[in-house]
Amino acid sequence: MNRFRLFKILLIFWTLFIGIGAFVGGICMLIKPDGSLLQMQEMLPYFSVLPFSNVLFQDYIFSGIMLIIINGITNLVAAFFILKNKRIGFILGTLFGFTLILWILIQIVIFPPNLLDTLYLIFGILQLITGFISLVSYNQKYFHFSKEEYENIGNNKNVLVVYFSRKQFTKKIAYEKADKLGAEILELTTKERTEGDLGFWWCGRFALHKWPMEINEKDINISNYEHIILVTPIWAFNMSAPMRDFVIRYSEFLKQKKVDVIFNHFNPILAKCAIKEINKYVNSSNIISKTTMLGHTFKAKNEKEK
Repeated sequence: MNRFRLFKILLIFWTLFIGIGAFVGGICMLIKPDGSLLQMQEMLPYFSVLPFSNVLFQDYIFSGIMLIIINGITNLVAAFFILKNKRIGFILGTLFGFTLILWILIQIVIFPPNLLDTLYLIFGILQLITGFISLVSYNQKYFHFSKEEYENIGNNKNVLVVYFSRKQFTKKIAYEKADKLGAEILELTTKERTEGDLGFWWCGRFALHKWPMEINEKDINISNYEHIILVTPIWAFNMSAPMRDFVIRYSEFLKQKKVDVIFNHFNPILAKCAIKEINKYVNSSNIISKTTMLGHTFKAKNEKEK
C-alpha cells in the first residue's frame, strides 16, 4: 500500500470517528441539557470562567450545538470530500484536526485534568499530522507536468540546464527555466533506486552520509556551453546526491563557466550549508531558492554570492 492510500484511509477514519463521536455527544447534551446522560452534571460550574457564562452555559444546550457544528458536521463533510478524492477534503481534514486541538485545550484550561481530554488531544494531534501527510501526498500524486507546454527549449545552444528530480517538482522548475532562456536541458539519472517510498528512504541514506550517487554517463560535452544552470532538490540540508556526483565529476569545467544554481526545497528558508557545499565545486554567480509547499512551488529567495 502506497503512502497516499494509507494516510487517506487513516484520515477518513479520524474524520468519521471524531465527527460521529461529536454528533453523539452533542445529541446527548440536547436530550439531557443537565449533562446527566453523559454524567457531566458536575462539570457545569467550571464554565463560569467563560464569557457570557450566565447566558450560554447554564446548561449544555449551547455546548451541544457547538460540538455538533464545530467537530461533528465539519468532520463528516471532510470525510465525504475525502471519499470523493477531492483536494478540499484533505485540507478540511487537516484543518479540523487543528480545531479539535483548540477545542480540547480550552477544556483542559477550564476543567480538572481528566483522561478523556488527554485522549482527544492526542486524537486531534494525530488527525492533524495524518491530514497534513495526506494533503502533501495528494498534491504529489496529482501534480501536473507536461513537456509539451515548453516549446522554446533547445533554441539557445550556449545555455544548459542540468537537473535531477525524484518527483516532478524540480523537473518542472528546470523546464520553466530552460524554456524561458531557450536553453538545452540535461536530466541526471542514476542506477540507484529513487522512485516511490522505498526510493525516498534509499535516497535518504545517501543524503545523511553526504555521499554522491553515481549518475549515468551522458553523451554530452558541457565545455560547449557558456552558461550552465544547476537545478537540484535539497536532501538533508544539502544538494541531492546525483547532483553532488555531477558537480564533483565536472568541477574543473564548471569553475570556468558562468553557473547559476536553483535549489528546490520544502523548508521556507534555504539552508546555508547547501550554498556552502555547492560553492566548493562551482563559482555560482546567482543562487535562487524555490520552496515547494504542499505541491506548489514559488520563489522564496534570491541569494547573491560574492
